[in-house]
Amino acid sequence: MIDLLLPDGAVGCEAYGDTDDAPYPGEEDLIAAAVPGRRREFVTARRCARQALGALGHPPAPIRTGPSREPLWPAGVVGSITHCAGYRAAAVARRTDVGSLGLDAEPNTPLPDGVLKSIARPEEQDRLVGAPGISWGKVLFSAKEAVYKAWFPLTGRWLGFEDASLTFGPGTFRAAILIDGTRTDGGPPLTTVSGRFLVEDGLVLAVAVIPE
Repeated sequence: MIDLLLPDGAVGCEAYGDTDDAPYPGEEDLIAAAVPGRRREFVTARRCARQALGALGHPPAPIRTGPSREPLWPAGVVGSITHCAGYRAAAVARRTDVGSLGLDAEPNTPLPDGVLKSIARPEEQDRLVGAPGISWGKVLFSAKEAVYKAWFPLTGRWLGFEDASLTFGPGTFRAAILIDGTRTDGGPPLTTVSGRFLVEDGLVLAVAVIPE
């Protein structure tokens, strides 16, 4: 599923069930206080990430987290991890091939009452019309989460739901960034972020990509 959305140069790995493996050495403390379900999803998602990294030639190693709980990738690698009920996935790429990427998965179910108003700008609510059987509120939520995951490594700053305005095409989205997009790496300011989405097997999956 994930391979249908990734850009050239990116490698993905996904799982539809959890492993009972112990945490990978060097990651135990990250989930020391987690409940069993959270531990299993963490271990499975990190296993997916290591498998994807292996396809890029990186040996197995712990994947630590940064101050905002973002995964810390090997030097020269960008990537993203996601998990939701029944699905875990990770995607990585060399920094020379992809500037940044964000990945998010959600169940294709309606948003809880009142949530749409908190995540959608007024103009976005008018755009959430499309094929039946798709929770377009979840598509918007997942796309915005993916955009944030691609944005943060290049800016180090929060991007709220109200700070991006999304438009949709067939299986695609484009986020107009409404706040200062200055990057920490000296690259051009981020004014837009584009991506693709897929609704299949009861899941919404979105991938946002910032080119190198």
